[in-house]
Amino acid sequence: QECLSPSKFSLFNNNRLTMKCVSVAVAAMLATPAMAFAPAASKSAATKMDAMPERAWDSMVDPNERSKACPWLPRPINLDGSMVGDVGFDPLYLSSIPKNFAGFIQPPSWEETDGLPTLYWMREAELKHGRVAMMAWFGWLATDGAFGFPLRFPGEIYSVESIPNAYNAHNILVDQGSMTFMLVAAGVIEFCTGAALVQVSKGENDREAGDYGLDPLSFLKDKSEEEVNRMKLRELLNGRLAMLAFSGVCTQAALGEASQSFPYIDF
Repeated sequence: QECLSPSKFSLFNNNRLTMKCVSVAVAAMLATPAMAFAPAASKSAATKMDAMPERAWDSMVDPNERSKACPWLPRPINLDGSMVGDVGFDPLYLSSIPKNFAGFIQPPSWEETDGLPTLYWMREAELKHGRVAMMAWFGWLATDGAFGFPLRFPGEIYSVESIPNAYNAHNILVDQGSMTFMLVAAGVIEFCTGAALVQVSKGENDREAGDYGLDPLSFLKDKSEEEVNRMKLRELLNGRLAMLAFSGVCTQAALGEASQSFPYIDF
């Protein structure tokens, strides 16, 4: 073997040094883009996420409990089962929207009040609509003779000859002017019942939603709390069913002239 001369040995070392410099430079170039995935960047991203505002959704639902009526959805935060008839059915989470409904009755500029929470207002509305629907469904069918004979007010203008069925009653009575009295009567009732809600919003009355103390037949007299709640549940469930039933009979009667009278079926 031939030994390396001093000049060849020096050239060999210079080549090795050059290769090392190139390797270091390449490594530095590769390390620069890799810094984007370093833990420091993850920490920065986490800090930005923590700084984001909380979603309203987080305060509208209970993430640890499912709705009894809709088990595939989280329970609305206000529907905790404490109210009679509460089974957690609110797929649109309307009861969870924070709002003071006292302004719908009395302008806030008149005086300061504690307000009416969303759930109280909605239970009040549900009971009122349910009660009206129960009377409306019975009245619609009674007018058309579903219970054996047509139940009408006395007078020629309310006879079957003048008003053939309940479906056409509205337009005919509007033309006659009879609906004016009903409009005034409904307005007076709404005005008087609205006073109770004003008292609740001002903290002067602690009545339950929908409770007007109307019990002329003393169904609730001397009853236990369990029996009272059972009666309230019956009223609520019948009201919900009546709202569906009245909507159904109106829709069925509107399908055609042949289905406008009882039993509202075009054979």
